[in-house]
Amino acid sequence: MDKLISTAEFNPRVKPYWMTVYAIVLFVTVAGIPFLIVLFLIGGWLTQKHLSRMKCELTEKFLKVEKGVMIKVEKNIPLDQITDLGLVEGPVMRFFGLKEISVETAGQSATGALVKLIGIVDVETFRDSVLKQRDLLILQRNKSRADVPVAEHGSPDVLADILETLKKIEAKL
Repeated sequence: MDKLISTAEFNPRVKPYWMTVYAIVLFVTVAGIPFLIVLFLIGGWLTQKHLSRMKCELTEKFLKVEKGVMIKVEKNIPLDQITDLGLVEGPVMRFFGLKEISVETAGQSATGALVKLIGIVDVETFRDSVLKQRDLLILQRNKSRADVPVAEHGSPDVLADILETLKKIEAKL
C-alpha cells in the first residue's frame, strides 16, 4: 500500500476569494449584474461545499487530488511523471494571501496544467515536499535498475547466436 506522507490543508480565505472573483466577473459583464443577488444567496454555500470537498494528498508514489461539487474530479498523478509544479499569485489572490499551484506532467494530452489548486496553506513547503518525494522516487528507481545484473539475453554468446541466425535467414531470402 502507498504510504501517506503529507496532506494539504486549504486556507478558508479561498471562499471569499472565489466570491470576489465571481462578483467582479458578473459586474464587469454588465448583463451579469442581476445574477449578483443569486451569487450572494447560494454562492457562499456552494463555494463552502466546494472548499470542503477539496483534498490533496502526497503519498510515496502519487499526488492524489479530489475536488468538485457537481462535477467531481479525482486524479492520481504519478510523482515520477510530474515535470513542473508552478505557483501563480495574481493581484486579487495576493490581497487574500493565496497562491495557486499548477501540476504539469510528462505526456499529458492537454496543454496547460493537469491540475490547479488554489489556497493550499504554506504552498511552497508542500511543493518542495512533492518535488523532494518525486526526486527520491526517481533516485530509488534508478538505483534499483543499476543493481540488476545484466540479463542472460544481453551476453556476448547470445548476441553471437542471434547474429548467426540472422545471417542464415538472410541467406535463405
